[in-house]
Amino acid sequence: SIYSIINIIKKKKLTQQYTKLLSQKKSSEVRLGQISEQIAPFLKGFSYDPRNTKFLGQPIDLISFEQDKVVFIEVKTGKSQLSQKQKNIKSLIEKGKVFWEVFRISGDEIAPENNQDT
Repeated sequence: SIYSIINIIKKKKLTQQYTKLLSQKKSSEVRLGQISEQIAPFLKGFSYDPRNTKFLGQPIDLISFEQDKVVFIEVKTGKSQLSQKQKNIKSLIEKGKVFWEVFRISGDEIAPENNQDT
């Protein structure tokens, strides 16, 4: 019947509008998250000196170089969760799998230095 066809068309249009609104909402949430990552060191309640905190963005938002420690910081807004990559990085840090390396550039090549104390 004609009413069934009209209802199908209306439903399709509503579904398209809903999908568009969801996309816009998600885009806004992503932008809010990106802004929040960069202003976090200056917000009340941030535990580290903003002058010692550097923005990385991906895959970890911030790193803070304090006198007695180096802290990796992930900023989340709303209900967002750690990505699988971030969970893996967190696990590596917790297991002490973090290292310091110095590489030396010579001409058009780069190589690790043998003496890691430099």
